[in-house]
Amino acid sequence: MNAKGGQARVRLQGSTLTSMAVVIAALIAAPVLSVFSNVFIGGTSSTWSHLADTVLGEFLFNTVVLCIGVGLGVASIGITTAWLTTMLDFPGRRFFEWALVLPLAVPAYVMAYVYTDFLQYVGPVQTWLRDTFEWGRGDYWFPDVRTVGGAVAMFMFVLYPYVYMIARAAFLERAGGMLEAGRSLGLGPWRSFFRVSLPLARPAVVAGTALALMETLADFGTVSYFGVQTFTTGIYRAWFSLGDRIAAAQLSAALLAFVVVVLTLERISRGRARFNNTSRQHSLPVRQRLPSALGVLAAFACFMPLLLGFLLPGALLLEMAFLDGDAQFGSRFVHLAGNSFVLAALTALIAVLLAIVLGYAARLARSRLPHALNRVVGLGYAVPGSVIAVGVLIPLTRLDNWLAQSWEALFGSNPGLLLTGGIAALLYAYLARFLAVALQTVESSLGKITPSMDDASRSLGFGRWATLRRVHVPMLRGSLLTAGLLVFVDVMKELPATLVIRPFNFDTLATQAHTLASDERLAEASTAALIIVAVGLLPMILISRQILAVRRKA
Repeated sequence: MNAKGGQARVRLQGSTLTSMAVVIAALIAAPVLSVFSNVFIGGTSSTWSHLADTVLGEFLFNTVVLCIGVGLGVASIGITTAWLTTMLDFPGRRFFEWALVLPLAVPAYVMAYVYTDFLQYVGPVQTWLRDTFEWGRGDYWFPDVRTVGGAVAMFMFVLYPYVYMIARAAFLERAGGMLEAGRSLGLGPWRSFFRVSLPLARPAVVAGTALALMETLADFGTVSYFGVQTFTTGIYRAWFSLGDRIAAAQLSAALLAFVVVVLTLERISRGRARFNNTSRQHSLPVRQRLPSALGVLAAFACFMPLLLGFLLPGALLLEMAFLDGDAQFGSRFVHLAGNSFVLAALTALIAVLLAIVLGYAARLARSRLPHALNRVVGLGYAVPGSVIAVGVLIPLTRLDNWLAQSWEALFGSNPGLLLTGGIAALLYAYLARFLAVALQTVESSLGKITPSMDDASRSLGFGRWATLRRVHVPMLRGSLLTAGLLVFVDVMKELPATLVIRPFNFDTLATQAHTLASDERLAEASTAALIIVAVGLLPMILISRQILAVRRKA
């Protein structure tokens, strides 16, 4: 009798978990579904026709150029630095191994603000050139950073660590035995790179490049500040300047199509090929010591992306923040920082809790439904924040109008909009965008816990919820902290969703930096930007510690 009761309780808990997973996945997927539904239901608006006749071609061209330029750039830098630090030994290699990930702490729009101030006509570079060579206006040519090419450069030096980290892991895991076999066949370092290392790392390179391209497509601050017209800037203009939600939804759908194309190309590139290490010996590659001259060149090749992507922008931000900084630094700035930290902390906490439910439901499920739901939730990170914002506001506005009409019919007064433009809507958008980050971390850590732990817990009379609370959560404590920290930093940097959904007269550090930079008050924007970069360093330090741990094993 007790055994049957225990089995019934376990089945009930399992069905409850699955039901919760279905509800969570449906809510997270709702913004994207809302965008597509408005495309097909709303028809073709006059705004869309106007955009198609005037700027849609420019949106398409600039977006394609950005994707091609950023893809080639991050792949070249990431592959080169990963191969040099993994396969060769040269001065500074141990430092570059972990330091090359630091540019990920700098949002691309912060890079845009910094380099604009550094390279503009009255900036230090051009001022030094004029003073040194006694040039005047029109005596020399200097490239304009606020162009499509400038935007490509910003994204390249910020996003190459995606390729670097994944390609380096692939070189470490797969290259040892293969390179030894290549050397036995007479292959030198360069021939080994092109014929052994690069083919083995191809899936990792493509995956890292796809991540960088999705970040590029999702960006608003950089392209908006540089005046580069893309689908992201078009969505913002259609919603705020033209007030047309149908046109915004149609542009969002077009941008989603780009994301789908990137993901599809990444999957097609793998084909049916498998790049498994069939050897039972996972030997690490033996690094070849470079001669002095080549060692200096290798160190220079690793130093330049680090200099341009982190050291120089960080130094310039520090200088601007301490010499000038935000004139509102004080109570106003504390209020902005408080808004950012509260939003980031609440989103991180909720995201970790939801990720635990989704990950645990998939772990215990006997069907593929929870796993499929988690893949749906995982797509949220590939969807740009501007698309998420449009997808959140459209249904919430309809719900708010219905609630207001119902309230007025019942009580005779109109309460106004209750959900739209509130903190709840902003949190919802953040969760739809970044829950995938926490879920991936939690799922990976749960997969490392042997199923025998669940069996042992059940043999002691614990149900599934008690097992989760008393066994899994304590074992996952470090991973849960990492997941929350990653979501926290992503929310701190998020700009397009915050700009679209934030309540009236509600600012964060990201919106403050964007507003000041848009008004050409770059020195004042440095204070908020510097804090965003400092917070972004936290997960980079964790990643660097993991890289150092791998190095010690080597």
